[in-house]
Amino acid sequence: MEVAKISSKGQITVPIAVRKALNLKEGDQILIIEENGRFYLENAAMLAFSRVQKEFAGEAEKAGFSTEEDLQDYMKEIRKEVRGY
Repeated sequence: MEVAKISSKGQITVPIAVRKALNLKEGDQILIIEENGRFYLENAAMLAFSRVQKEFAGEAEKAGFSTEEDLQDYMKEIRKEVRGY
């Protein structure tokens, strides 16, 4: 458990142990989630990334890529086409 103090401007300093646990750095945004009267902090970028991961799960296989190398080779081809060489 960590304790944070609220400033006169309503700001709090997130304790270092919490920042490390949430992988927060200067300028990052946090999401405050309320569930049944309890509030939770989340790293907004990490939460968005995990949601995108879930949405894309299985899409590579559906597109015919069986290995990560297949996907990387395809990306190299696309880059060559875009760059014109």
